[in-house]
Amino acid sequence: MKFTRRQALALAACMGAALSTGSAMAQAYPSKPITLVVAYPAGGDTDAMARLYAEKLTARLGQPVIVDNRPGASGTIGSAYVAKAPADGYTLLLAPSTFSIAPLVLKTGSGTSYDVLNGFTPIVQTSLQPLFIAASASAGAKDVKELVALSRVKMLSYASPGSGSPMHILGEMFNKSAGVKISHVPYRGVAPAVNDLLGGHVPVTFMTYGPVAPHIATGKVVALAVAQPQRSSLAPNVPTLAELGYKDVEVGAWQGLFGPKGLPADITKTLNSHLNEILRMPDVTAKMVTFGALPAGGDPSRLAKANAGDYEHFGKIVKEFGIQAD
Repeated sequence: MKFTRRQALALAACMGAALSTGSAMAQAYPSKPITLVVAYPAGGDTDAMARLYAEKLTARLGQPVIVDNRPGASGTIGSAYVAKAPADGYTLLLAPSTFSIAPLVLKTGSGTSYDVLNGFTPIVQTSLQPLFIAASASAGAKDVKELVALSRVKMLSYASPGSGSPMHILGEMFNKSAGVKISHVPYRGVAPAVNDLLGGHVPVTFMTYGPVAPHIATGKVVALAVAQPQRSSLAPNVPTLAELGYKDVEVGAWQGLFGPKGLPADITKTLNSHLNEILRMPDVTAKMVTFGALPAGGDPSRLAKANAGDYEHFGKIVKEFGIQAD
């Protein structure tokens, strides 16, 4: 079969268009399963919300989103793992705000450090979480005044999800404001800390509301105060520390989705758009409340600002109190 020059050019153009379309389809995101890393054990609020978002993203993206727990070293093991992953959108990190602080408290040469400000791509701030002081009912403190009085006649300790966590920071700030010394006991995540609180191994915890809420309802745990300027809608009957006379003891927590540094803008935009829509779903917001979280959302700059702000602010507090990983 013979072709005229015009027919040959037309055929070449069609083949080029087909190849271009095929290439675009081959590169469409996502084209394989996505790993969502949680740098804490299963059972905590970060893990629970990661699984909630993973379920919703799986349905929307058409590819499995698989939660991968990589706990240890105050969350830095999992975070460092994501920092070293390819920036292709297939390895992501759902991190609590401990992410911004933990590297500041690790000993040099731990091998789990990462660049908090420049080593990741912020995607979206997923939630905000007020922090509470809660005590085991067996501790014998029904309010903060009784807790302070008790700490002056016997040695007390408090549980946190890890050294350098916002909960740890809050504990040390409370100690200073109240003029007491309640010893810090770091755990590898929220779940084991709450388990030991219930078991009577540690009498007090500084914690988000979700993990202790069921035990407050049964009377096994008592919420003593919340560390934010106003009372929380999660527990409106619980007073703020400021109300009780403890000034400048305000620490909140958040969670956010990050990718490795250099994540393409189109992938960042895709994930940000989906998460913002997911965070507006009534069933999602209702479930988040059970984890002690309120939806955040917004563009990536909101997460970047929160991360940078915590790194600077709490970095000063870490130095002031000499906080280090145990």
